[in-house]
Amino acid sequence: MKQKLKKMIIRALTAAHEDGVLPSSEYPDVEIEEPKIEAHGDFSTNISMVSASVQKMAPRKIAEAVISHLDDPAGMIEKTEIAGPGFVNFFMKTSSWHPVLHEIHEKDAAYGASDIGNGKKVQVEFVSSNPTGPLHVGHGRGAAVGDSVANILSFCGYDVQREYYINDSGRQIRTLGQSVFLRYKELFGKEVQFPEECYQGDYIRDIAVKIRDENGDDLLTRDESEAVSFCAGLAAGDILSGIRDDLESFGIVFDEWFSEQSLYDSGAVDAMISEFRNKSIIYEKDGALWFRTADYGDEKDRVVVTKEGRTTYFASDIAYHQNKFGRGFDRLIDVWGADHHGYIPRLNACIEASGHSSDQFDVILVHLVNLLREGQPVSMSTRAGEFVPLQDVISEVGRDAARFIFLTRHYESPLDFDLEIAKKKTNDNPVYYVQYVHARISSILEKYRERENRVFSKELVSDEAVAMLTEPEEIQLIKNMSRYPEVVRSAAEFTEPHRITYYLMNLASAFHTYYNKHRVLTDNPFLISGRLYLVMAVQKIIRNGLSLLGVSAPEKM
Repeated sequence: MKQKLKKMIIRALTAAHEDGVLPSSEYPDVEIEEPKIEAHGDFSTNISMVSASVQKMAPRKIAEAVISHLDDPAGMIEKTEIAGPGFVNFFMKTSSWHPVLHEIHEKDAAYGASDIGNGKKVQVEFVSSNPTGPLHVGHGRGAAVGDSVANILSFCGYDVQREYYINDSGRQIRTLGQSVFLRYKELFGKEVQFPEECYQGDYIRDIAVKIRDENGDDLLTRDESEAVSFCAGLAAGDILSGIRDDLESFGIVFDEWFSEQSLYDSGAVDAMISEFRNKSIIYEKDGALWFRTADYGDEKDRVVVTKEGRTTYFASDIAYHQNKFGRGFDRLIDVWGADHHGYIPRLNACIEASGHSSDQFDVILVHLVNLLREGQPVSMSTRAGEFVPLQDVISEVGRDAARFIFLTRHYESPLDFDLEIAKKKTNDNPVYYVQYVHARISSILEKYRERENRVFSKELVSDEAVAMLTEPEEIQLIKNMSRYPEVVRSAAEFTEPHRITYYLMNLASAFHTYYNKHRVLTDNPFLISGRLYLVMAVQKIIRNGLSLLGVSAPEKM
């Protein structure tokens, strides 16, 4: 509707200039807004005010010229008015909203899709938890955000790849191996000192038991560094397998699992260091190698190789992001925990030093989840060691509730997640509130089938039936549905999936308001047909939106 109105205004500006009413053929981009106050109409534009300096005319005179030259062959507009300093308000005819329903039914699962991505290759890297322990509830929020962003971008015409970066090299993996080996030694009655920096969770002991059962006391006879390395490899593989299972149960499948160790094995890290040393972007100082990140906007230069000769995580991250661009991606999106905020400038620096623009690199920072039960903080899991495993949450409340609730707020805001609310079959539970609309409409359609002994389809709908949709709540529903493509587009442009969640909750509220006031299956066959056409459109959008969030749309609840 906005696009149609925008074209009408542009034609009016052109016609007014051709008639000599407006002196200039130039004008800014026409913006259409929905007034917050219903009495101000369905749509409004400020084109008169923003054109005043170009036209060298009073805004109200420009507004009068626009209105007098409006060509409305479809008869969409009921009336127009000039408000304030020169706003033009448009009041649309009830019948002008009905074509929205036809578009929804015609496009079906593609309603809301666009081609703004134009096939651009985008990689979304998310979760990427070190394989040193099970995924916790915070990882779950990042997983829901990353997967939904990928869904939305794909729906808007981007060529998207999902990637998990496996941090299977470096100090944390060595610490994992040390932790498991010490627990392994304990199983044979050895007295050990267990350092604080080692991993404390009971899952470490479980892995040690598995190694003992499969290898007996063989590791006790080996060189300790060899034994620790063996434990690290087996433990990381075991934990990573569990992470894969947890993510699949959460509805997430990655296109690529990329190993950090492969960057060392392939020589990519050494090649990167050599390349940047030749360009004097990496230099030696105090026995260490430093990257000139300060030259690219970071607060200081960063170490890539310590004076002891160990490469830092930053070194492999530089090589990794070079590898990403080398695979042909036009844009990279990394989903990180909020505590990594300070890491962004140095990654931007390495990307610019590699010859790419920092505009091609986006970081989504996901904030903490406060897990509650009836409003009270949930005590930490002693089994997992200082965190609540994601799998525990999925098992208790289900995939749909977890994913939807993770996405109810902007990812930069902390999120309170109440387990008891997530399990309720009431309107207090946001995912139930939305899914129930889909199930309710399925129930209405089933009742129609039983009563009429046939399945309702859009082919049964006549223009006369649609014309009967005149109730304020019906028009409000259609207006709400007409906004969906714009919501999806903005969710893609700003990589903010909570916009979809928020929209679906508003649409569900509009449906509940309508359903509580009006019967769908009345005694008038034309009205029944029109209203079924209306609620089926609602159902399609609910299904489409939930799909972008990775949430199911049940037929029954």
